[in-house]
Amino acid sequence: MTEPIEEAQDSAQQDSAQQDSVQRVERGEAFLDVRDLKVHFPTDDGVVKSVDGISFQLERGKTLGIVGESGSGKSVTSLSIMGLHKPGVANISGQIFLDGQDLVTSTREEVRLLRGKRMAMIFQDPLSAMHPFYTVGTQIVEAYRVHNQVSKAVAKKHAIEMLDRVGIPQPDRRVDAYPHQFSGGMRQRAMIAMALSCDPDLLIADEPTTALDVTVQAQILDLIRDLQREFNSAVIIITHDLGVVAELADDIQVMYAGRAVEYSTAEDIFDRPQHPYTWGLLGSMPRIDRERSERLMPIKGTPPSLINVPKGCAFNPRCNYAHLNGGASETERPELLDTGNGHLVACHLSPQERQKAWETDIKPKL
Repeated sequence: MTEPIEEAQDSAQQDSAQQDSVQRVERGEAFLDVRDLKVHFPTDDGVVKSVDGISFQLERGKTLGIVGESGSGKSVTSLSIMGLHKPGVANISGQIFLDGQDLVTSTREEVRLLRGKRMAMIFQDPLSAMHPFYTVGTQIVEAYRVHNQVSKAVAKKHAIEMLDRVGIPQPDRRVDAYPHQFSGGMRQRAMIAMALSCDPDLLIADEPTTALDVTVQAQILDLIRDLQREFNSAVIIITHDLGVVAELADDIQVMYAGRAVEYSTAEDIFDRPQHPYTWGLLGSMPRIDRERSERLMPIKGTPPSLINVPKGCAFNPRCNYAHLNGGASETERPELLDTGNGHLVACHLSPQERQKAWETDIKPKL
């Protein structure tokens, strides 16, 4: 008789959570609300400003893609949300609200209780993230039992069900295998099974398709999309590849040198990008839907040091259009401003100059 009662309780809790989510949307409150987040790391060489004031919102059932080169602050942002930065090493300021609770001011124990149950993360390298001395099933069982008062037998049954749900063949046997006995794609699926074992409201996927072939990449992305629909989770996809989020993300935030340089819907970012750095990311991405007129266009130079970020616009030394703003990009840092319809851009170029450059120089080459 206990199982029907527990199922009824779980159903009632889910209905209550959904009603609360609807009420929050009606009040204009986002499920995840990041406000002016800064994450700085003091070092002997200076302060590393990995994240230097970013803000975004995300509702349940929606997907946000955070894109940018290595070192732009994407993973540091996700680790801040999860509360995984070591105390005393990172100086974190700003606010991170998860369903109304500020994670920055919460205690480590309060965040630990949320991690896994309300929010979960798929790490970039599952072979490093999973413990090599324990079987995959044991690790999923442990993650599940932390937040659910069930026996090991019940938890193992749930682990087998999760492995089956993410498409791992013979889950009743694979549950007793070690991470090194899985292929790269299967390890990523096992990591997803572990992250989703407690039905989290927020799922962060940090480079979930790195080092996987394109066929497995597509399978992993389809899996995340299907599971999001099932659990109505809010999803953050972190990647350096705009192609990964082309059809998965509802909104995209482009980061450079620890700051957001462009934010809009995925449709706007691909059809009407307005920042030169976004143009560079698109220009370096191969297209399969049509033939390109020219070779791929790499972004010149290298990402800046986060200890000595260039004054003014951080992208100025690599920008092909910096000469058009009369030197403003060398001295003044551009603010992230709304150019219309919620499309935010941090650039000194005027809307007319950006439109002309896009239409005459960039778009024909893509």
